[in-house]
Amino acid sequence: MGLRDILGLSKPAKPDLDALFALPDAALTLQSAMDLRMTGQGAVCFRGADGPAFREALADLVELLDNDDDPDLERSTDAFGFTWLLARQEDMSALVTDLHAINTSLELQGFAEGLLCSVVSFRDPAGRTLGLVYLYKQGTFYPFAPTGPQQRDNLLEIQVRDLLAKDLPVERDLSRWMALWGAPGL
Repeated sequence: MGLRDILGLSKPAKPDLDALFALPDAALTLQSAMDLRMTGQGAVCFRGADGPAFREALADLVELLDNDDDPDLERSTDAFGFTWLLARQEDMSALVTDLHAINTSLELQGFAEGLLCSVVSFRDPAGRTLGLVYLYKQGTFYPFAPTGPQQRDNLLEIQVRDLLAKDLPVERDLSRWMALWGAPGL
């Protein structure tokens, strides 16, 4: 019996990166029910580390995923100091494979503690934007629908949550639905 058991605390969910492979089915559901189509962009957000091991891990990722003259991977840092790797693929399965590879590579090289989330972006014909966000430490997804500077479409987020409840493990705790202002691809 551990301290968590004595205090009645639940154990945190283990990340299930294979949950990312449910995104192609969720994308079909979004397209058929709400005319939200993938943009071909997805990103992984993580807290960077100092040192040669981390630099080498990132270099290996770029080499693995950017294997032609057309760069499919772009690195940026947000205002909070988090690093984003933006991947571009026209096929949802290929995009999910790239995001899974980024997460898995960082995890296997000892940088799992820094992984925050992954996001895949969608857009409808009217220009509404939606991100499906995978919370690494929770193993769940939530929708994020920015509408402007520091504004979001909560109704769309709830509609998408309800629509995708059978396709994805959806985060039930709304306080974990972080606003990803300025996230690459959104």
